[in-house]
Amino acid sequence: MAAIFEDKMKSVQNYGNGIFSRWTLTVAAVGIALPAIATTLRYAEDQAPGIVNPVFTTTMTEARVNELLFEGLYTDNEDLMTTPDLASSIEVAEDAMSAVVTLRRDVVWHDGTGFTAADVVFTINAMQNPETLSTEVGRVEWIEEAEALGDYSVELTFSSPQPSPQDKLNFKILPHSHFNGDAMSRGDSFRTNPIGTGPYRLVQFNDDNSVTFEVFDDYRENIGIDELILREVSDKSYQARLLLYESLEALVRVLPSDLALLQNSRQVELYPYQTNSWWFLGFDETEPPFDDIRVRQAVSQLVDVENLLAPIGTGEILSGPYVKSSPFYNHEVEPWTRNEREARVLLEDAGFTQEGGSWERDGEPLSFTITAHQGLETAQMVVINLQSQLRSKGIDVQTEFLDEAEWKVRVWRERDFDSMLSQWSFDRNEDVYSQLHSDGERNFGGYSNDRVDELLDIARNATDPFDKRHALRLVHELVRADAPMLFLWTLDSYAALSRNTRNVLIHPFYFFTYVGNWRMR
Repeated sequence: MAAIFEDKMKSVQNYGNGIFSRWTLTVAAVGIALPAIATTLRYAEDQAPGIVNPVFTTTMTEARVNELLFEGLYTDNEDLMTTPDLASSIEVAEDAMSAVVTLRRDVVWHDGTGFTAADVVFTINAMQNPETLSTEVGRVEWIEEAEALGDYSVELTFSSPQPSPQDKLNFKILPHSHFNGDAMSRGDSFRTNPIGTGPYRLVQFNDDNSVTFEVFDDYRENIGIDELILREVSDKSYQARLLLYESLEALVRVLPSDLALLQNSRQVELYPYQTNSWWFLGFDETEPPFDDIRVRQAVSQLVDVENLLAPIGTGEILSGPYVKSSPFYNHEVEPWTRNEREARVLLEDAGFTQEGGSWERDGEPLSFTITAHQGLETAQMVVINLQSQLRSKGIDVQTEFLDEAEWKVRVWRERDFDSMLSQWSFDRNEDVYSQLHSDGERNFGGYSNDRVDELLDIARNATDPFDKRHALRLVHELVRADAPMLFLWTLDSYAALSRNTRNVLIHPFYFFTYVGNWRMR
């Protein structure tokens, strides 16, 4: 049979393009419509999301899924400028203490019901409800009250003047009809059966841990790719090979070690993009040894950050909680650099002595554990390098790697760690309040500085961009000195997509924001 098939293929090929051209003209002449070819884009994540609910987002995988399924009142256009999404317009009061948002009337949820102001009010109230324990509550804390003015209008009252509230109205809206009251739970059935207004709907979680998304037929705009499949591939180096083998069409981020491999492929296009994401080594200030600022500063000066970065890629070494392209980055503040003499002075001042090469205090060694998320790419290489550097300087360092469930319990909930290697990713608002304010819900290390709190409050309430910039640059300076964490770097990032994918524009924070415009050959 194979030989017969091959002979027939050769005979067809001998006719060249003539047969195809005449057949095409015949079809066109009689007006027969050719069926559209369904298109599928498969992309890789290290781990499939265990929960799909933007109120509880904790990982960038979840954030990317949110972009497919859900929408906010406002979003970013292709120039990263605020543009209406579920909203159609906004009217801000003269004193900037309130605003009326008018909503689109052509939006429906994935279950076919209409989107209304009740959904907006519900989402804000649910995020603010202390029983919900939302990881995203900081996005709505500035809203004092939300009231529906009919089905397509919402009045928002603010706790302080907001001359441009639309810049903050990008949190995802949820359907009130799928919840019982304002108090949400991670265990709600919604987490595996999410309903949004976005361009795609979640079809199913598959047995192989992949997730299938299909274009939402009633979406108000034309979407270019019919189906997306999230494939769970824990080995990131294997992800690159799957792209080459044409078992994937997209990689969110390419490992530096795989760049050369993909650059040499005619099947793959690389897309560089800049993220508001930075790595850090965070310290628990509530317990010894890092309750002592001298120990934090000493450890920060025993680390060779450039040596940590070199094996995992290229990027910019940072001195504070912003990327260097940010208007809030204080370029007058230098990163910590290795200074063994100063570190020795600080440790001795803190009561440590070096016996036989090891640092001790009251007969106890200077010892701590570095905790890292096992899903953080290249984290193992960084942690082992860190351990080696600090052990060579007389500090007993242990390491541990936690899976997603353990990380959320140990780090997020119980805050049970000595130090942690992790990264933060931000949207263009770059709000570090929750990480650095003493009341911040993501201030896992217990950092507290009254002046920093004051400046973060000023920045949140500032109506003048200059005042906000000035306050946050001072935050940068103070936080670097306090060393609640050692700021490491922001990595140069590349996505990789099959050349069969066209019109690709990647959002630097959420990746899939513009996926509706993507097309496949």
